[in-house]
Amino acid sequence: MGYCHGLRWDRQPFHRFCSRCCQDVGCAIVQRNNGIIDKTARDAQAIRDARTLFAEALTDLGLWEPFFHRRAEDIDRLIEAAVAGYTDSMQEQAARKERTGTILGDPIPF
Repeated sequence: MGYCHGLRWDRQPFHRFCSRCCQDVGCAIVQRNNGIIDKTARDAQAIRDARTLFAEALTDLGLWEPFFHRRAEDIDRLIEAAVAGYTDSMQEQAARKERTGTILGDPIPF
């Protein structure tokens, strides 16, 4: 028995459980933590610390109003999604052959 968040086998870990009861509990934890089953105290603190920069960016972009009354858990979920996307991309890039690093090393985007 197991669980893979969002059935994204290529990006998310597969968590194994000893029973259906444990799987139900584990799945609830993963869903609540946006794919992270074992968020450490440091992970949680880093997400809380990122709220300030997130709020500053929203304010600079004129987007603060829709987020002002949101719960901290909602803001944390957005931060976790951004961090997960960034981390997934970096891991995918690390698995590919490195480009030359020059301006002309990347394919033309049009």
